[in-house]
Amino acid sequence: MSTGRIAASAFGLLVGCVTTPGIVGLRPDGSPGPEPCPKKALETMEILRLHPGDEQWIDLDMNKLGQLNITVNDGPIESSLSDALGPLETRTRLYGQVWTRGPDVVIRYYQAQPLDAGGPLAICAVARLGDGQLRKKPGPAPGSAILPFSEARVHIVDSFR
Repeated sequence: MSTGRIAASAFGLLVGCVTTPGIVGLRPDGSPGPEPCPKKALETMEILRLHPGDEQWIDLDMNKLGQLNITVNDGPIESSLSDALGPLETRTRLYGQVWTRGPDVVIRYYQAQPLDAGGPLAICAVARLGDGQLRKKPGPAPGSAILPFSEARVHIVDSFR
């Protein structure tokens, strides 16, 4: 089955099941606490054959491609795959949430939007760089942080820890 057909099949099975982040409790340091991966996202990732530990390079913010010392803000983010991740092709958009209050920036992805396959797909993934962390510098305003690079790796997860 072709990549596009797999994604389209998953979409057809899961229309209306895309999840968005719920209320996430914060740890004492301000970073987000644990959060389960929604059942529909786990089902979608199984259909797509995406498993915890699968990873690929991403452009963190579609508005800041190729830049150094990018500013990210608490709230939604749109990222993009630099190369294919399983059946998700290069340039597939990833939609998630950013938290900047802890010692590191945390980015959790809840949705993938293939460019050629209809609607969005529920997923669970996190952005990581280096030793599994996104080190930050304080941002220009509260709720923002500066990251040294505009790229990171996205990792498929089965829950957010």
